[in-house]
Amino acid sequence: MKGDRVEIVVDAGDTTRTYEVVATRAGRRVEISTGRGVVEVVEVTRTGVPVRTARFMAARVLALVEHPVGATRLDGEPEDV
Repeated sequence: MKGDRVEIVVDAGDTTRTYEVVATRAGRRVEISTGRGVVEVVEVTRTGVPVRTARFMAARVLALVEHPVGATRLDGEPEDV
């Protein structure tokens, strides 16, 4: 769904880097898969065609944070879209 996003925090040696994959248009979604030591985050269309792909070594990924559209924060307020 448009606005869905996933944050990926990666260990980059002496620092950490944060990457973000966002469903940019209506009908698109973000999918996450892991396998063989690789974490893959893909923005796909309604028909399943990949638009954008981000791949990371699983050993370097510190956190994957999913932010679905329409979710509410802990204080009860809706998240910004």
